Formats: sequence, structure tokens, C-alpha cells
Amino acid sequence: MDSKKIGAFIARNRKKKGLTQEQLGERLGVTNKTISRWENGNYMPDLSMLEPLSRELGITLNELLAGEEIREEESAACAEQNLISAIDYSVKKIKNEHKKISVCIMIAGVLLCIFSFVTFEPESSWGEIFSILGCLLVTAGIFRELKMKHLLQKFLACACLFLLVLGVFMIADFAGVSEYQRPPIYRYATATYFTNGKIIEYRNLFYHVFRINADTPNEYYIIDTKKEYDINTVPISPFNREKSGIGQIIRYQSDYIGDNSNTGGLFNALPLSEYGFVYEIDSENCGVTIDYHTTDWYGNDDLYTEKAMIYNSVSAFALIGNLKYIRYNFSGSSYVITREKIEQNYPKYQQVVSGKNIDEEAFDRYVEQKMNDREFVGEVFKQFEKNER
Repeated sequence: MDSKKIGAFIARNRKKKGLTQEQLGERLGVTNKTISRWENGNYMPDLSMLEPLSRELGITLNELLAGEEIREEESAACAEQNLISAIDYSVKKIKNEHKKISVCIMIAGVLLCIFSFVTFEPESSWGEIFSILGCLLVTAGIFRELKMKHLLQKFLACACLFLLVLGVFMIADFAGVSEYQRPPIYRYATATYFTNGKIIEYRNLFYHVFRINADTPNEYYIIDTKKEYDINTVPISPFNREKSGIGQIIRYQSDYIGDNSNTGGLFNALPLSEYGFVYEIDSENCGVTIDYHTTDWYGNDDLYTEKAMIYNSVSAFALIGNLKYIRYNFSGSSYVITREKIEQNYPKYQQVVSGKNIDEEAFDRYVEQKMNDREFVGEVFKQFEKNER
């Protein structure tokens, strides 16, 4: 059917009847804008409107569908052609409506995915739920439009597409976990433990993530791609391993204390630096004094200050070859420790440091992991000389 031709025919017969668009619309129960769209050829009247429209215009249904006056002897032949055209038009309209619905479903799915990623924090399980629902909607919209003879083939094709899209999301999520140190959005289980601080474990189908010292300044993540750790074996430190672990601070290894920027960089990477500090190097006696901008009891839950001073001392003596003593000044007290006391009284120190060589695995085992042992920390801390300030 030629919508332009039919539209012009409707306008011409409306005018013959002396009707305005508004008057014709009132008789048919539609707006004058609808009549205008018909006459402009932008839209065709719905099938339910064809008979009432032809009656109001005083023309036959056959003439309305043809868009012109038909002589009586040509009526039968035109009727057959108009019927075929009407059927074709109806089929196309149904397909268009079907496609519009499919597109709307897919758009809704995409918007739902975007909404889930933008609105919810990674800690929330709602992001995972809504993104999966969004993927399902996109897949459902595509399923409606696939031209396959067998339903099973359509189902398998859409299932593969769903898994592909979800797989892309999971890869992007893993990249975000690795790059930005955050919980994974896609996970099937979350568990919280209070062993040596707050630890949250997130389980993904392909990897596990441990959030150590959760919700503290020393929070850090361990991404276990091999799924080799559990809560009893995962490396736990009271400090931020991403900042203070031996793998990070070993770059500050030096033979001499006199390298000012190197010494400052080392203590800036070690625990207690979060409180702010200034330091002074004693080149003559090969020592360093650290003045922290806090008291020795502030934030000292679970012996955090004692653990930090022990860890910092072992790290500094191991990394700086000629360092002989360290003085830690707080607003309330001052603590001094010497290399000699550490070398003679810190258990397994000789296995951690042998000359200029540092065994990183032994450091993790005998220094970092030992900071979780309160009794051990208490015994080692007795080597520090305390003075009131």
C-alpha cells in the first residue's frame, strides 16, 4: 500500500465532505494530529480504523486501500490486490512492532547493566544481580529476533552469547580488582573473619580475593588466582603489604645511611608513616631519629605501635648496611634500638639477613608473619630502651 497516495486520497475526500481534521478526528475518536499524520502519509490508519474511516468519508473500503476511486467493473480485481496489500502491510507492521519490542528489551538490558555498575559499590551484591539481569534482557531481545528454524539452536546460540557477554564483564571486573584493589563485583560467596583483624574473603568462580585489615588505613588485598589460600594460610600482616612488604621496600637497600632521600623513602614506606613524621640522620654515629606526629599510645590497638617499631627496625637494619641505631620519638615517649640488640636478640635474624643478602621468603615468615604473635612481639620489644619525654 502506498501511504502517501492513501493519505492524499483521505485529505481530498475529507475536504469534499466539508470536514476539518479536528471534526473528522472527533467522529473517529482520534486526535486531529493523528488525522494529519495519515494525510501526510507518515502513518497508515490501524486496521480497526479502516472501515469507520471509509464510512465517514463516503468511500468504499476498496477505494480507501487503493488510494483512488475505483470503477464498479474494476472493483473485484482491485479488491484482491488490496487484500494482498493489506495482508502484507499487516505482516510488516507486526514484524516492526515485534522488532521495536525486542530493541526496547535490549536497550533496557544495556541501561540496567550501566545502572548496576554506576550506582552500586563493588561491596554490594546488587551490582552483580542487576548486571546479570541486564545481560539476560539483552539476550532475550536478541533471542526474539534470531531467525533460526529450531528452538534448541536459538537457545544454544543465545546461551553462548549470554556467557560471552558475562565473560567480558568478568574479565573487566578482574582488571578492576587487580588495578584498583577493590572487591570483585562477580562473586558467589563472601565471608568475614576476625582473626588478626578484620578479613573479608570474596570467592569468584576463577579466583579468590582476601581483603586484609579491612576498613583500616593498613587495608590491602591478596588476589589468589590459584585458589591456594584459605583463612588459615593466607599471608596476614598488621601492615599494608602493598606498601610495606619486603617486596616493596627492598628497593631502598643501601650500604650507607647518608643517602638522605633513600632513608626518607624507606621510612615513608614503613608503618607509622601514616601519622606523619620528620627525620634526622646522624651521619657521624650512623643513626637516624624519627619524630612521629602522634603519641605512642594513639591508635595502639593490638600493640600496633610496638609491632610497627619492631618491623621498622628489622627492615631498616636489614636494608641499610651501616645503620647502627634508630630513635623513635613520640609526643609522649622515646624509644631507642641498636643493630647489636636486634642481631643478637631477634629470633632467626641470621636466616633473614646474611651479609648483604636478604631472604624475602624468610623475611615474610620470621618478620612479617611474626607480627601477628603478641607474645613474640612482647618479648622482642623488651630490647627497646624507653625514655619519657
